[in-house]
Amino acid sequence: MEEDSINVRRLLSLVLLVGFAVTACAGGGGERRFVSLGTAGTGGIYYPLGGALARMVGEAVPGLQVTAEVTGGSVENLNRVTDGGMDIGMAIGTTLVQAARGDADRYAAIRVIAPLYPNVAHVLAAPGLDIASLTDAAGLRVSIGAPGSGTEQMAREILAAHNLSVDDIRPQYLSFAESAAALRDNAIDVAILSVGYPAAAVLEATTTGGVHLLPIESGPLDALLAAHDYYNDSEIPSGIYSGTDGAIPTASVTNWLFADQSLADEIVVAVLDALRDRTEELATVNGVTRQIDLAALTRAPMPLHPATIEWLRTSPPTTPET
Repeated sequence: MEEDSINVRRLLSLVLLVGFAVTACAGGGGERRFVSLGTAGTGGIYYPLGGALARMVGEAVPGLQVTAEVTGGSVENLNRVTDGGMDIGMAIGTTLVQAARGDADRYAAIRVIAPLYPNVAHVLAAPGLDIASLTDAAGLRVSIGAPGSGTEQMAREILAAHNLSVDDIRPQYLSFAESAAALRDNAIDVAILSVGYPAAAVLEATTTGGVHLLPIESGPLDALLAAHDYYNDSEIPSGIYSGTDGAIPTASVTNWLFADQSLADEIVVAVLDALRDRTEELATVNGVTRQIDLAALTRAPMPLHPATIEWLRTSPPTTPET
């Protein structure tokens, strides 16, 4: 009997300890919340930037843990957020625009949180290739990116703005690194890359391989901007890459952070505050983050999250100096 009594007391003590633990976790800031942020592969900019933002938001919101996930990129992120398998995603603007226009009902609850850095069109020519622009690329070997990639989409649209299609060139479906190596070896003539600057593959190709950048001239650029409202008039500044005597005119598409409209307001505000107030800390991850322009929210490809609208009303951003 005494042994049974001791066991009962031990059981009651255990129940009380568990109760105190649950109460402690629930007290003060409430139960711990977990949020996932979809990025892309580990070799790009999305993943390290997502990791830095996850840490900053977790620090700003009590009881919140944000985890950056490796994913297949823009399309996967959009679909997983839409289906409820992920909370926040990163995507290039072309993906969001096409989703909204192609299946508005499916993506009706998706809201933009904030802009990220721009993906800039880099048009590269092999050493010794004497052409002034893509207009002269008919019949040449042109890398237009990996199949199904954002680069391929951008390349096709840029070619069209130069009155060319893939039928007018000899298309090569290469990654950034493969394009850079093929250009250096004169295995291809031209490559079109959609990436933030400075891009490692372009730095290597222009520094050691004699590869040079081509401009997107005013006529084709105007045609591109008129045909696709998600492009921006842009430039690659002088000095970013070897062999450039001045700024290179080109086009860009903004990357975005997005979520379901039900995402908690305080999380959205923490993201925006981090992008505004911790610029230099983010730049230690990748200097391209200095190109993030929160004023681009006025040109978002999808409706803004309600908390973003309120943040804009109370904390209007300024355009960063370049």
